[in-house]
Amino acid sequence: MTPARCRAFVGLGSNLDDPLTQVQRAVQAMAGIAQTQLITQSSYYSSAPLGPADQPDYINAVVELATALSPHALLAELQAIENAQGRQRGEHWGPRTLDLDLLLYADLQLHTDALTLPHPEMHKRAFVLVPLLEIASDIAIPGLHSAAALLQALDPQDGHLTGFTSA
Repeated sequence: MTPARCRAFVGLGSNLDDPLTQVQRAVQAMAGIAQTQLITQSSYYSSAPLGPADQPDYINAVVELATALSPHALLAELQAIENAQGRQRGEHWGPRTLDLDLLLYADLQLHTDALTLPHPEMHKRAFVLVPLLEIASDIAIPGLHSAAALLQALDPQDGHLTGFTSA
């Protein structure tokens, strides 16, 4: 019997060591996660850093996965991909080779020491909502509103999205 698969969305970001290549490699790595299928991915977007301004702009994207893994097991796989690509956990909101955020896992609302779903800040970030809406135009954020309504409610100065990047 095949385990049920859940719809999950992952946000990707990088601003070090050839960010576009870092994000593309991460997408390829996610396609190889056991019991998981890569369904679709957004375009690549450029965004200003959310943290310290003295760092390069980010490349961001969102992917949709179908997975039979639990949320915590999927998170562990994402963290393994980050580590394989040289992720160093240092300065909060500082520069990084790769950041993979589990944004949504089905309609699950969860808060543990290791994982909060939906991602606690995603509704405040255009660089998450725009690529998410590109691949899931009717998606709602559990416990909040539709992603489209949340994006529309953002102050234009929030979210720091600066444009598209060709793949």
